[in-house]
Amino acid sequence: MPADEVSALLERIERDNVKFIRLQFSDLQGQPKNVAIPPVQAEKALTDGISFDGSSIEGFARIEESDMVLKPDPATYTLLPWRKDEGRAARFICDVYMPNKKPFEGDPRYILKQVVADAAKDGFEFNTGPELEFFLFKMVNGRPSLEFQDRGGYFDLAPTDLAEDVRRDIVLALTEMGFTIEASHHEVAESQHEIDFKYGPALQTADNVVTFKFATKTIALQRGLHATFMAKPIYGINGSGMHTNCSLFKDGQNAFYDPYAPLELSETALHFIGGVLKHVRGITRLANPTINSYKRLVPGYEAPVYISWSASNRTALCRVPAPRGKSTRMELRSPDPTCNPYLTFACILAAGMDGVRNKIEPPASTKLNIFELTEVEREEAGIHTLPGTLLEANQYLQEDELLCNVLGHHVVENLDRITKMEWDSFRTTVHPWEIDQYFYKQ
Repeated sequence: MPADEVSALLERIERDNVKFIRLQFSDLQGQPKNVAIPPVQAEKALTDGISFDGSSIEGFARIEESDMVLKPDPATYTLLPWRKDEGRAARFICDVYMPNKKPFEGDPRYILKQVVADAAKDGFEFNTGPELEFFLFKMVNGRPSLEFQDRGGYFDLAPTDLAEDVRRDIVLALTEMGFTIEASHHEVAESQHEIDFKYGPALQTADNVVTFKFATKTIALQRGLHATFMAKPIYGINGSGMHTNCSLFKDGQNAFYDPYAPLELSETALHFIGGVLKHVRGITRLANPTINSYKRLVPGYEAPVYISWSASNRTALCRVPAPRGKSTRMELRSPDPTCNPYLTFACILAAGMDGVRNKIEPPASTKLNIFELTEVEREEAGIHTLPGTLLEANQYLQEDELLCNVLGHHVVENLDRITKMEWDSFRTTVHPWEIDQYFYKQ
């Protein structure tokens, strides 16, 4: 970083009366990690970086090659808008480097940067607009419970929606951190909520997803509540998704929009959709990364499971919402908010660019309610399904050469290890359902 930029940041840190600086990064599963340093160490962090032990971070490094370095991205500097009375804290999101000053190949942020740079070779900028849903549960005796915080429904108001004040506090905190909030509302299920922020370049919105989850959990905890982004915390009601709006821009114009084409969708848009649908089974391992994710991906609860696209149909996996023009975009409806946004966006973009570069035509769009079709009718329409388990999705990823090349051997190997470890733990655990089903009868 140039010396004048370092000096300007140091002056800003002093002017903001910062007492602690959090250097944040994400592990392979998208969990935020951080180390806190005092302001006196800021210059070292901005020039040389701060060393840490990568062997203690999931999916990073073996113990014999554990030394790594965090280098702050100056564009991500922001004040944390809580604990103001205890001395201000600031945050940088960091890139992870090896001691030889080369980027760490397993850093999810680096992987997304590489795919974005590859698309830029063809003149494209990739924008994303994720829509995160989450639940708020009551804390009981200092521990999270499964007791709903409210009994509201879609777009409800107080007094039915008791979380208006919490959402307001979250929105105000995010706004202080530089977010442009577009809407906040109660979702379909009891105690379920959604806050939407403005779309932007994929790297920025991936950073925002991690920050959004961190801020939401912090504000909720201050209110005596537990915020969870778990895909399906309660049986029998809607789970939480992270519908992801995607678009390509070229020369400042939306490359998905063609006012003279059918549906006003350019060939670039159709080929992008074709590429995403071709690789979506492998993408599912990244977009739906937990065993619990597949409790959401079942028919009947709004989560799409059928590989299809439509200009308006909400039962399709890929949807092209109205209106057309600068806002023309493809909405991929399968991801959930437990995903690592860096890896998920990277794989969506790589798949879409495969479609654009190789002119992959998507299947015919569907206007039918796919949930109401029989299995035979879906087969006749050529509509296939997403993987039904994490283990199945992982196998599709392992077989997808394009996605494996994008992620690199280190990440693919560790994702495979994590999948098999979790699946084995899940497979051998005796669940409450089994006790209810068999304990008293056998």
